[in-house]
Amino acid sequence: MRKVLRWLLALAVFMGTLGTAGTATAARSGPTDVKDRLLAIPGMSLIEEKPYPGYRFFVLSYTQPVDHRHPSRGTFQQRITVLHRDTSRPTVFYTGGYNVSTTPSRREPTQIVDGNQVSLEYRFFTPSRPDPADWSALDIWQAASDQHRVFEALRPLYGGRWLATGGSKGGMTATYYERFYPRDMAGVVAYVAPDDVVDKEDSAYDRFFAGVGTEECRDRLNAVQREALVRRAPLEERYARYAADNGYTFDTIGGLDRAYEAVVLDYAWGFWQYSLLKDCGTVPADAATATDDAIWDSVDTVSGFSAYTDQGLEPYTPYYYQAGTQLGAPTIHFPHIERGLIRYGYQPPRNFVPRTVPMRFQPAAMRDVDTWVRHHATHMLFVYGQNDPWGSERFRLGAGARDSYVFTAPGMNHGANVAGLVPDQKALATARILQWAGVASPAVRQDPSAAEPLARHDARLDVRGVEREPALRP
Repeated sequence: MRKVLRWLLALAVFMGTLGTAGTATAARSGPTDVKDRLLAIPGMSLIEEKPYPGYRFFVLSYTQPVDHRHPSRGTFQQRITVLHRDTSRPTVFYTGGYNVSTTPSRREPTQIVDGNQVSLEYRFFTPSRPDPADWSALDIWQAASDQHRVFEALRPLYGGRWLATGGSKGGMTATYYERFYPRDMAGVVAYVAPDDVVDKEDSAYDRFFAGVGTEECRDRLNAVQREALVRRAPLEERYARYAADNGYTFDTIGGLDRAYEAVVLDYAWGFWQYSLLKDCGTVPADAATATDDAIWDSVDTVSGFSAYTDQGLEPYTPYYYQAGTQLGAPTIHFPHIERGLIRYGYQPPRNFVPRTVPMRFQPAAMRDVDTWVRHHATHMLFVYGQNDPWGSERFRLGAGARDSYVFTAPGMNHGANVAGLVPDQKALATARILQWAGVASPAVRQDPSAAEPLARHDARLDVRGVEREPALRP
């Protein structure tokens, strides 16, 4: 009996120890709800949570240093959104390179891997702007360091593999992030990302506009553009009334005349960036006999007459600052327009940033990234559109690249994606994304043609169209 009692006592003590250990483990693990775990991250705060079937969607604010090299020099609040699927799934890190959308959405790689998505607002786009704004802290390394710090903060929660992605300036951003922090991501999917290595050499754009689409379509666009300059006087009178009615001003660019020409010279570029060859039917067929209303409406629809007003430029000051300090900006020629009709030509980014903000171009920044991609790209996929002018200067791979690809979607514009590739490339790209994310099935690993997105298409959630930005911006 005593042995039995001693055994029961020992068992009780043992079970009590297990219970204590379990309680201690639970205490150490902290909260279990994803929102509570997000808000337990130092510097993270909730702006709002929005419901979406099958997900939880959070709009958050995260404290970042203004200068990652000197964290003591102040902080600012950077907006983040989290589309939470499951902590066991891969995570896609998205940035558009501009403001972050606070509406739930799912980028193509997120659908392909059926994962979580973290989206980050680019620094200095309001409200993610330090106050006061030290513009010298706006560069590609600082922005990449923002991403790195967010990744480090969220990695304990989302422990699976991460992929970086973005379109246009966001594709550039994903590429720069990989260049500076190549150990963070398992792969990068960069859409329509320009690579302006030598800022003053832009002949690739002229070659593009000489051959894009069909001759008939090019002739229509060129004629409307020229006619808008021929009718400069009456259309500028209309522009002045339009500006007065809407409270628009032109202090930054230096006057209504400069703004008018900038809008008109963006016309052909804007058409190919956002439209398809089938849309050429919307362009006036005979510009010379078209009414002023027809010319105005066509230019306004494509380029947007508000783009170069102070009010149109202000939200994009961070982009123009970067274009004039590191990213570079294209310049093209207009052989179909007599020289006397063009007064300013493509204006430099300096003209679109208030003069109170100092700017100095750094030619080595893009050369460094381009060289790194050519020699060190690993698990990187670049997707371009055949008819997108921004793809004229693109990233290319060298002998040092490993498991990396550059694909072109036929007939597509600035909204090119994996779904628009030819079948063999689409299957290969999808298979590589799944493999990099660690969720490729044995069948896909053996045969890429079996690759399909793991999540069903959701018309509300999945973003497939081009993200339209007025004026000449990637």
